[in-house]
Amino acid sequence: MLTPYEKGNQNQTTLWTECIAFYEELARRFPNILKFEQAAVSDAGIPIHVGIVSADGVFDREQIKREGRTVFFNNNGIHPGEPEGIDACMAMVRDLCFQPERLAKLGKTVLLFVPIYNVDGCLNRANTSRPNQDGPEQFGFRGNSRHLDLNRDFIKCDTLNAQFFNKLITAWDPDVMVDTHTSNGADYIYTMTLIHTQPDKLGSGLGPYLREKMLPQIYQDMAAAGWPTCPYVNPVKDTPDDGIADFLEVPRFSTGFTALHNIIGFMPETHMLKPFKDRYDSMRALVEVTLAYTVANGEEIKRLRAEAKAAQRKQKAWAITWTMDEARPSKFHFKGYEAQRRPSVLGDYLRLFYDRSKPWARDINWYTHFNADTVIQAPKAYVVPQAWREVIERLQWNGVEMTRIEAPTTVQAQYYHVAEAQPRAHAYEGHMYHDVVALEKREGSFHLNVGDWYISLNQDNARYAIETLEPQAHDSFFRWGFFNSVLEKKEAISDYVFEDLAVEMLEAEPELKARFEAWKAANPALLSDQDAVLHFIFHNCKRHAEPEWRRYPVLSIV
Repeated sequence: MLTPYEKGNQNQTTLWTECIAFYEELARRFPNILKFEQAAVSDAGIPIHVGIVSADGVFDREQIKREGRTVFFNNNGIHPGEPEGIDACMAMVRDLCFQPERLAKLGKTVLLFVPIYNVDGCLNRANTSRPNQDGPEQFGFRGNSRHLDLNRDFIKCDTLNAQFFNKLITAWDPDVMVDTHTSNGADYIYTMTLIHTQPDKLGSGLGPYLREKMLPQIYQDMAAAGWPTCPYVNPVKDTPDDGIADFLEVPRFSTGFTALHNIIGFMPETHMLKPFKDRYDSMRALVEVTLAYTVANGEEIKRLRAEAKAAQRKQKAWAITWTMDEARPSKFHFKGYEAQRRPSVLGDYLRLFYDRSKPWARDINWYTHFNADTVIQAPKAYVVPQAWREVIERLQWNGVEMTRIEAPTTVQAQYYHVAEAQPRAHAYEGHMYHDVVALEKREGSFHLNVGDWYISLNQDNARYAIETLEPQAHDSFFRWGFFNSVLEKKEAISDYVFEDLAVEMLEAEPELKARFEAWKAANPALLSDQDAVLHFIFHNCKRHAEPEWRRYPVLSIV
């Protein structure tokens, strides 16, 4: 059973129809090794499949969990224009089925895989959408049927694919994930580069374990396999000469999302300028090296994950944003090409190029440490009003434990007043994402309705709840615009009427008057702008206040 890649000239990738038929035939021939089935549909109605490989024919998820088996997850084709992982997975699973000695090495570990995640994009084939890439002859497209990048969708879940992925991770709770990709960027000697869950952000015992044990062994094993690997080439300036930095994969990305579930994640990025055959071979090596490491060290990884979950139940201080530590670089012996600049023939500027006749090898700075930037003190619990259905759904898809308020009650709670929220100038992945979020912490008395949701943070999925419900977190629901309606004041004024009311309120509300005087002193140029003057008073007065305006609806019970 050769794959379409193996049958061809090693510069061709499988069609979606060929891929699914291939696995279905494998599962028919080897029903005690491979279970392969449709698990969801995409936004275009195309089936999304999941495969399970088990050396002893145990496919039942509950039994696998009950027996404490290690689960290794391989996701492929999130960007179908980067397809080598799709083809490599087909051959890897085939060889596990046909070669008993290879299958036996799995032991009790279970291989969970998605053959093609972005099925819509896989069917949108051409050879023009990736101008910087060497092969294959035809390939799929990054966007899905809604023109969304699925590797930006894991929190907002606009697509049915992401909703399926959230539920799959929650149901299976894999220990290690590899999500296969191809890079864009600088030119250098390596075929394989590697993004990993950022260790400081992963935290607990998992982060040091990843940095000090797992990554060095993977790099060593890849070199032994003939594919020397370097960290993902993310230059701190224009070229690798000045150093590279770990990619801070926040939760919109696959490895950042799985970190919310204490899963070690890898995003291998083969170099787009290398031949497709080399990218395929190095990708298969990377997946198999990481799988072998997971098999050999599964018990330790599971123990560290369990300890991380237990520690988070009691954790008080939580970092919700991170920034690179520029003062503490490591070193990496990097092999690159000389970067040069020459006049462009297109315009009046100097263009960058890499001279492959001038390779170099030397130590460069590798910025692999990140510091906590924004740190919050976790409340005892959150309360999410039932009106915010889209938020509640996503919490449920991720296994967050919640209980419903069973009787009307009044509580004292902390809440955030949104002092500032600045979205990007243009839409980003279908949303007006808020790059700037400034908050004021306040307290008040609130009536809770029957059916509102109470979320205790004494649970294994506390991290997902915190990093989505704290508005300043990198990929919070607030930043993605789930609560944008609270930023809109619902009532307006007529200037000729409000002018007299404003005078009355300034006399009746000393605090308002003091704030107005301070505003006038700070903004003398606006005193001739009637709209600015009246709206400052309208927005800051108590008499006509809208309590819900700029009040973040999620409450913190301390």
